[in-house]
Amino acid sequence: MSDAGLVVVLLGAGTYVLKALGPMYFGNRRELPSKFKTMALLLPTPLIAALVVTSTFSSDNAITFDARIIGVMAAGLALWKKIPFVFVVVFAAFATAIFRLLVS
Repeated sequence: MSDAGLVVVLLGAGTYVLKALGPMYFGNRRELPSKFKTMALLLPTPLIAALVVTSTFSSDNAITFDARIIGVMAAGLALWKKIPFVFVVVFAAFATAIFRLLVS
């Protein structure tokens, strides 16, 4: 596993631990402090972004530029247009396949 993958896994585990510790520590008696709530709500977004970036731009522990970038850009465009997620995935896969077909 690469260093970036390890960081993503550790941050994901930290997110789940943080979300689990809140209810176990505070129980039903008290409300979570707002700092914990804010951190728990904000952590998944950069984790997903890190996963997308490392999956798109790295291969065999080296930076690569290939058809995956086209797929991510197509997915970003589809998400920006608020297309349902199933179609976002299909659109990104189609764009990646077409690019690979044209390049090779």
